[in-house]
Parts: sequence; structure tokens; C-alpha cells
Amino acid sequence: MADPKTPLLIKRYASRRLYNTETSDYVTLDDIAGFVRKGRDVQIIDLRTGDDLTRQYLLQIVADHESKGENVLPIEVLTDLVRSYATGIQSVVPQFLAASFDMLREGQTKLVENLHVLPNPLNPATSFEALRQQQEAFLKTMMVGMPAWGGAQAQKPETDVKSEAATQKAADPVTDDLAEIKKQLAELQVKLSKL
Repeated sequence: MADPKTPLLIKRYASRRLYNTETSDYVTLDDIAGFVRKGRDVQIIDLRTGDDLTRQYLLQIVADHESKGENVLPIEVLTDLVRSYATGIQSVVPQFLAASFDMLREGQTKLVENLHVLPNPLNPATSFEALRQQQEAFLKTMMVGMPAWGGAQAQKPETDVKSEAATQKAADPVTDDLAEIKKQLAELQVKLSKL
């Protein structure tokens, strides 16, 4: 098996058919797009002239996806790309695009790495109380400055809060947590309707 770090060599014959040199079979543009999606670089060479056609075929794959409604590139970006060919900016565009995609890849990598830190709500070991607290903290953050926030909860006397907490600990925590979440959502709906 070939080294995945080296580009997959694809030869284009005079008949315009594309030949995968690793597997000794013919491939399509969809196959090439699949290789690229899986992280494999490709190099497409014209067998007769030796010209590198990689850029031409990758652009064709992008154009095919865009024409099928799988739009990634906004019209403004495409327009600016066309303009860059007519101006002196074309020397800066490749470096800018490469840097932008590098930043995007780094951001995606960091996001995936940080996902393990977040609690998994499908994991039974995850505490419903922790999820409820996170939800409450999120809602408080979103409602900062809203005069109605904390209405029913903020107006409860201290003794009611303590007795409520003691009652919750004695009952089934999952049922109580769900009831508390439903109660909070109902209170939030009332507050939002008053705004």
C-alpha cells in the first residue's frame, strides 16, 4: 500500500480517462473528490504532455459541487476571485486563501479536541444536576440586563429555597431535575411573554 502522505498519482490518457496508478483502475471525478475528502492529496498528470492538470480537475470538482447547489463559496467571494485575475492582487490572493483555510482547519481541530471536555447528555454517568446548572448559567448570561430575569426565583424567601433543596435531595434526582427544568422553562416563557 502506498504512503498516504505522498500524492496519489493519477494519469490522464488521450481519451481523457483518468487512471489511478496505485490501484491500476480508472477513476471518475467523484472518486477523486472522495480521495481528497479522506485527506489524500492527488496529482493528475497528462500522460502525453506531462502537464500537471491537478488544479484544473480540482476546480472542476468545486464547480460541479457548486452547480449541484452545494454552495460553499458565496457569490461575493467568487466575484472577488474573478476580479483578482484582472488586477495586481492575484499575487496576494493565494497566500490569503491558504492562510484562511489553515486557520479554519486549526479551529476545527481545536473544536474536536475540546469536545471531550463537554458533558455527553447521552452518557448516563453525566449528572443531570450539572446539565441543569449549565443550562441555568447559560440562560442567566443570555438574560443579563433583562428586568424580569430571576423573578420567581429571586423573590423566594431563603427558607423556601432550603426546604425545596432538601425535598429534591430526598426524591428521585432524575425526576426532580426534569421537573425543575420544565418549571424553569415555563417561568422563562412567562417572562418572555411579558417582554
